[in-house]
Amino acid sequence: MEPIFKRVVLKLSGEALAGNKGHGIDEKTVNRIAEEIKDLHNLGVEVAIVVGGGNFWRGRSTTKMDRTTSDYMGMLGTVINSLALQDALENIGVITRVQSAIEMRQIAEPYIRRRAIRHLEKGRIVIFAAGSGNPYFSTDTAAALRAAEIEAEVILLAKKGVDGVYDSDPCINSSAKKFDSLKYIDILNMGLGIMDSTATSLCMDNKIPLIIFGIDNPGNIIDVVLGKKIGTHVKEE
Repeated sequence: MEPIFKRVVLKLSGEALAGNKGHGIDEKTVNRIAEEIKDLHNLGVEVAIVVGGGNFWRGRSTTKMDRTTSDYMGMLGTVINSLALQDALENIGVITRVQSAIEMRQIAEPYIRRRAIRHLEKGRIVIFAAGSGNPYFSTDTAAALRAAEIEAEVILLAKKGVDGVYDSDPCINSSAKKFDSLKYIDILNMGLGIMDSTATSLCMDNKIPLIIFGIDNPGNIIDVVLGKKIGTHVKEE
């Protein structure tokens, strides 16, 4: 089978890299995800990655700390995750570049749109770190922004502990209904917790399709890109 996308943005939550530890980085889990990304890359797909930082710090998780300071701390968590993923990919022979929205020249390139696109065209994987570089914006919004900037065909939202979008929490409600497909406006109107409203609106305005699927099952990333009906698909009809 041939991949149905040429250029994708893969959005990984920080929790996905923590594995069953729930916090920090689980090396075995990161290595498994890196192998899947390599398989995707070997199909000829241009892969850009946005990683969250929730396994270290969530900007919204504190009530007393200044929100801007808290969000910057979360951005630094995404940089740690990006470097870990880069190391895992390069250990298996995949050339990778980390581009940070916050300049830190000793460890990552600054984010430059044209350079990112050139890396992808040369067959390198690009990891976008530090979100959008701005407080009050999530890494979901960063994924939507980068996808629009590099003209990605789809955002692959790889979630831990869930295999798609439901009308309620399936961990609490055993009769929760899973959606096979949705429109962007449905996410906003129903208050579904897939992405924050800013990220969803950005995808809607730029007509960037979303596929939400589970990261826990090995092979799902490949299956999604090969067009198999996995997870929940979001787009305008």
